[in-house]
Parts: sequence; structure tokens; C-alpha cells
Amino acid sequence: MEPGVAAAPPPLVASWLGRVAYDVAWDRQRELFERRCHGGVDTLMLLEHPPTYTKGRRTRPEDMVLPPEECARRGIAVYDVDRGGRVTYHGPGQLVGYPIMALGEPYDVVGYLRGLEEALIRTVADLGVRAHRDPEHTGVWVGTDKLAAIGVKVTRGVTMHGFALNVTTDLGMFGGIVPCGIADRGVTSILAQTGSAHALDAVARLCAGYLAEVFDRSLSWERPEALLPAPPGAVGAG
Repeated sequence: MEPGVAAAPPPLVASWLGRVAYDVAWDRQRELFERRCHGGVDTLMLLEHPPTYTKGRRTRPEDMVLPPEECARRGIAVYDVDRGGRVTYHGPGQLVGYPIMALGEPYDVVGYLRGLEEALIRTVADLGVRAHRDPEHTGVWVGTDKLAAIGVKVTRGVTMHGFALNVTTDLGMFGGIVPCGIADRGVTSILAQTGSAHALDAVARLCAGYLAEVFDRSLSWERPEALLPAPPGAVGAG
């Protein structure tokens, strides 16, 4: 590189995948993680899940309000996962993002969490929601209600898992759990805050742009099969 010429930002390859079963997306995350560890590019999976409760490493038994048999009866999948945090809900109308990115050395996990929060705060501001951080709890908040949950795993400096932003989510589904183990707070959505129902793919594009901006990446888009090859596991578009 010539002296005085700034290095180009590393690429971030994003794709909107539609609605994808949680186990399919989790398997693909692991594959993309291994690829990134061996010199692949940073990627960003953007999608929504069918109704699913995921239990992070710090989940306690009392965090689950609905017993397993009731979850099964209602068609809600339940997974124990290897991210940080406790239990949360994923479902239709919620934008889920899984960045598979190398943070460099030395890496700063707390700084990464703050970066995710910042990108989400900028995203929802463009949609008419004034959100903020909470000094006690990771995530994005409106007053005392959580708008976006964040739970990550960083191994060898490469990220997995990510964030879940409630856009038009059925907030009643959070009644089956103690969201993130926080009993004295509520949950909200962009729809609840503004009365506007935004399309998830449009919110995904907006959010990806801010993620690339916050983490100094150059953003490019790929077709879904580039990040989620056939058989795709998708059960419909969001």
C-alpha cells in the first residue's frame, strides 16, 4: 500500500434469509464461523424465526413460565444455546441478526455489545423510535421496556449469535418466559411505539447499513443461497 493511502474497510457480506427454523440457522452460523476462522469474510445473517424460546448459558429454571409440554402443544420450539444471557423469545415479526465477524486482536467483547446497541439505536431512530441503552442491562430500551435483546458468543475473536429487534412481534409470546431473566421490566416493539408496521426486509437493510457503519465495514449483499445453501430450511418469507 502506498504511504498515506488509507486501507479499505473489510467487507461485510449480508443476506436477508426470510423465515428460517432456529436449528437450521444455528447450524449455518457454526459453518460460517469456521469459514471465518480460516480466512473467510465477515457475514451477516438477517432473518426471522418461527416461534422459539432460546435459553442462554445463564438461564435459570424459573425463567421458563410455560412447561415443556405446553410449549410443544403451542408449537413453540425450545433450545438450550451457547450464547451469553438467559432466556428470550424469537418469532414472526422480529428481526434477528447474526453477525459472524472477526473483531481483531485484542478484541473487546463489551465494546462489541455497545456497537450492536448503537447500530440498533440508529436503526429505530430512523423509524421514529427514540431508544437508549440501560446502564444495568444489555440491549436497547424505550423507557423500562426492552425493544431489542442482545446475546453473543465470541470465540477466537470471531462472533456468533447476535440481536433480536421487535418490529411487529406478538409481545404476548414473551409471557411464556421471564425475558432475559428480568422480571420487573416489560417488552415493546416498533409497532407498539409508533403504530407503523414496517416490513422486516426493509428494516434488515436499514440495520445492516448501520452495522457496517458502526463496525467500519464495507457492506455488500448476497442472495440467500450464498449464506444458507440448499436445502435452505426456510418456511416462508418475512
